[in-house]
Amino acid sequence: MNSPQSDRVSTFVSPDASMQILSRREIEQLYDASRTELYSMFRQCALAVLNSGSSEDDTTKVLEQYKSFNIQVIQRERGIKLELTDAPAHAFVDGEMIKGIKEHLFSVLRDIIFIHSELYTNNTYDLSTSSGTTDSVFNILRHANVLHANKEPDLIVCWGGHSIGRTEYEYTKLVGYELGLRHLNICTGCGPGAMKGPMKGAAISHRKQRNGEGRYLGISEPSIIAAESPNPIVNELIIMPDIEKRLEAFVRTGHGIIVFPGGVGTAEEIFYLLGVLLHPDNANHHIPLIFTAPAQSASYFEAIDAFIGLTLGPDAQSKYQIIIDDPTQVARSLSNGMDLVRVQRRESKDAFFFNWSLTIPNEFQQPFIPNHENMAGLNLNHEQTAFDMAVNLRSMFSGLVAGNVKAEGLQAIAQFGNYKINGDEKLMESIDKLLISFAEQGRMKINADAYSPCYEIVR
Repeated sequence: MNSPQSDRVSTFVSPDASMQILSRREIEQLYDASRTELYSMFRQCALAVLNSGSSEDDTTKVLEQYKSFNIQVIQRERGIKLELTDAPAHAFVDGEMIKGIKEHLFSVLRDIIFIHSELYTNNTYDLSTSSGTTDSVFNILRHANVLHANKEPDLIVCWGGHSIGRTEYEYTKLVGYELGLRHLNICTGCGPGAMKGPMKGAAISHRKQRNGEGRYLGISEPSIIAAESPNPIVNELIIMPDIEKRLEAFVRTGHGIIVFPGGVGTAEEIFYLLGVLLHPDNANHHIPLIFTAPAQSASYFEAIDAFIGLTLGPDAQSKYQIIIDDPTQVARSLSNGMDLVRVQRRESKDAFFFNWSLTIPNEFQQPFIPNHENMAGLNLNHEQTAFDMAVNLRSMFSGLVAGNVKAEGLQAIAQFGNYKINGDEKLMESIDKLLISFAEQGRMKINADAYSPCYEIVR
């Protein structure tokens, strides 16, 4: 049944696969949870999935545009179905929901309800401990059926900006294409830009290699997916409960990592991973890590490399390789790196599908709440260890992501003004220079011309 507005559709949708077989208790849990305060999160993420392909990354604008959108869980003896009211019409073809979008919609329902039940209602895991947090990450991924036993290392995590230019986007496709030719699979944050390009390139080369089982794994979290809808190539979507567990999911499931140019979100990912690798327990742990960009963007990683050298030092710089304008070399290096990962996992008797032996310190697992007090209270002074500096810089960049695109961050900035970032003068000067370059290159938001800084550097 269509709504009076031609760009809206109202209908009922039933799942195709795993959620067809549910017990009565599971159906009741889904129904009950969808009627609580959890509903607003579910509605927001569902709308993001249905709005796949949109170029808007301002959550408040999307919610305002579709303010009449509604979604309800309907109980049935043989399972569940969803009732949609005023859903975006571009999610349908001739009245039928696009299959990939429907899969993503029920992935949202699966993960948000499961996470809420296991982590916050039943308190199944002690999230104050590193082991409890890692167990929760593992079980969310296992519940989503993305951990494949007896499979050789082949999953390459690709990080990079959702707001990038055409040249950089085409470059990410070329890198993905070369990875796919070498039978490597792709995992990204599932959104547009540098998250879509590698998947698109790999999808073509997988077909050329007659690989019909290519994996395009997208890992997101509620406040990010609301601003960055999943791209249509994602065939496995997982919603982690927060950014910290999302980052842990990336590094524990992936076997190698590529970083493309990006903004503050990409910087957050870089400093998270370098902080983990700088921990003494991970001194002998090998994760192939490559920074790469087309020739015209070489200066981007020159600036990033210099900033890492200034803040974390040469040990951190030794953890990655920079390859400019050579997709073949990037893919070849990652392919060779899989051999090293395979040997290391076997020597440590670790699983290929989940990196248990990697130490992720509790400082990187406890959620950072990006409010004004916490942002102003970050220790951004040189007199601290490289690991502590990585923890604080990761938190700072995470807060800026919230202020740029997340609904709660946008609301806080509108209510209380910009975040204040303060520390020693040399570091503040470097941070200011880096952030200004991100803004000038249009890396903060998709709608770059309308970007207004959410921060203020206090020297």
